[in-house]
This record gives sequence, structure tokens and C-alpha cells, in this order.
Amino acid sequence: MSEPRVSVVIPTYERADVVGRAIDSALAQTVDDIEVVVVDDGSSDDTETVVESYDDERVRYRAHGTNRGVSAARNTGVAAARGEYVAFLDSDDEWLPRKLERQLATLAGRGEEWVGAYCEVATAGLSTAGRVASFVSETLFRSQAPREGGRELAEALLSMQVFMGPGSTLLVERAVLTEAGGFDEGLSIYEDWDLVLRVLAVGKLAHVPEPLALTHFTGDAPAEAYVENDRRYLERNAELVAALEARGVPVERVHRMGLVGHYLAEGRFGEAREYLDAATVARPKNLARLAFWSVLGLGVLAGGRR
Repeated sequence: MSEPRVSVVIPTYERADVVGRAIDSALAQTVDDIEVVVVDDGSSDDTETVVESYDDERVRYRAHGTNRGVSAARNTGVAAARGEYVAFLDSDDEWLPRKLERQLATLAGRGEEWVGAYCEVATAGLSTAGRVASFVSETLFRSQAPREGGRELAEALLSMQVFMGPGSTLLVERAVLTEAGGFDEGLSIYEDWDLVLRVLAVGKLAHVPEPLALTHFTGDAPAEAYVENDRRYLERNAELVAALEARGVPVERVHRMGLVGHYLAEGRFGEAREYLDAATVARPKNLARLAFWSVLGLGVLAGGRR
């Protein structure tokens, strides 16, 4: 097979039941000049059998002998990729057929400084409460921050004014990924945001304002995991954090507020209080956030789950 236009990297672990859906959605793209690199991160289920069952030379299988984490799996996929661009797709997610087409078309009208693109994402599998939470979050906390660019997008991402799901929405030049240094294998959360910040130090990302990726919600990491990963994420990007703080953008306070939200949503009000300060509570929008997350947490407690 000659070098494809796009290499699709799918990291997977113990998801033999759903990885085929992700592969199918990649192969169903209206852009057919692709390869699909599935990286099995040490699974003990039938993942290899599922992937090897595809009679399609575009599908390639790579495997880790032991589970090394999603960042390592993506790095292995990038190393094996041959395309001009790399697009990432989590193994429990899927794409709409025109996802790659729309991203490549958007980049075609841009200059060389535009090195990639991401799209909007929709979420399946949410409960009724989850759908309500998503709607309230989108309408109440929507930001007017820039959705594309270079430094300006990096600042908006780090200060949590812009949210994206790069694990299933990002398309970026393979050479830029190499220059950016790949994924931090010490991160299991924020690893895709961290990569995006390094990509944005090299070039600009375009935004396709269409939900062309579909994520399937299967639960969230515990709040403690967010605490540890958030610390590493901010430390890795300390220079940009300091620059924003010097301009009056309260990055660290915003991130603490995010941790409050994770604890409150789990109904762990005592731990949440440890991350609050008077200045945070004084802002009306933050009070709205606290009330919203507290309602979610009370629902968890009422359901008997802690």
C-alpha cells in the first residue's frame, strides 16, 4: 500500500466488543485514502481476533505486550503511521462519514501555518440527567473565547474557556506531531489537551463547527485521578500558566474550580470544600456552577452511590 493521506490511530484496551464500530466508522469515511492503525495496549480479550478479521489492507494491527496506557498506545500508533496527517479515534467512539473530508476541506483553504483541525463532538449513552447536565453546561457556561488559531487557542484551552475532545476529533500533520514530541506517557487525563498545547506551539489549528465525532459515555475517572493529572498538566505548561496569571487570567483557580466540580458531582462535599476559596465563591457564574454540580452530587447520594 502506498503512503495514505491520513493515518487513523485507534488505541484500544479490552474493548473487543466495540473496537469494530470505531474501525468501521473510519473505513466508511468519504476520504478513502487512509490507513487504520489499531494499537492493542495489552488486551486479554479477543481484540486481536476482531482486528485481524478485517480483510482490508488499510487496517493494520500493532500490540503492546503489557498495558502501558493510552498515551503510549497513541505514540506507538503515530510511530507506525505513514500518512501525511494523523487522526485520532478512541476505540469506544465513532465518526460520521464526512468527518475527515470536512477537516481536510477546511485546511485546504488555509496557509501553511495551519497544521491541523478539530471538530465538534456529540455524546451518546448519557442518562436523562446526563443529557440535562450537558445542556445546562453548554448554555450556562458557554464562552466567547476563540475556537481556532495558535497562541490564542492555547490560552483558551489552558484556561478552560474552550473544551475539545482531541482523542477523537483531532487531525494534525504527522511531522508536527513528531516536532511536538508526542503524548506525555505520564498523563492518563489531559494527555490530549497537553499534546494540543504543544502542537499549537508549532502551528495553528482550524475548527470545524460540526459534531462529526460521536463519543459513547462509559463513565468517568475518580476525582483523585483528576487531581494528580491536573497537577502534572499545569506543571508541564508552567510557562504559559505564568504568562496568563501575570495578565490576570486565573488559570490555577479555574482548574481548582474544575476539581471542585468533580468532587461535587460525586457527592463528596467535604473534599470539594478544600479546593474552594473566597474569591472563587464570590463570582456569580461560579455560584451557578457550584449549585449545578451540587445538584448532580445530591442525585448520586440519593441513588446510594458514592
